[in-house]
Amino acid sequence: MTRKEITIQLPSGLEARPVALLVQVASQYESEIHLESEGRTVNAKSIMGMMTLGLASGEKVVVTANGKDEAEAIQNIEEYLSATK
Repeated sequence: MTRKEITIQLPSGLEARPVALLVQVASQYESEIHLESEGRTVNAKSIMGMMTLGLASGEKVVVTANGKDEAEAIQNIEEYLSATK
């Protein structure tokens, strides 16, 4: 299992469109992937779950991945959440 704290740098935070794109990124991997924020944990492959977090730019999340491609999954999710464009 791999865990990493990531600061969301997307200008609009995790609104509907960025959440949909994040779910697409997470869904490319076999690993189980979860995001944790303020004591809540959701499946990163679930649009409805991700929408409940309502995360803004500058907030921190902990991404957890468990599976054979967990390192690559965390790396690509971090790259997505760190995009400033």
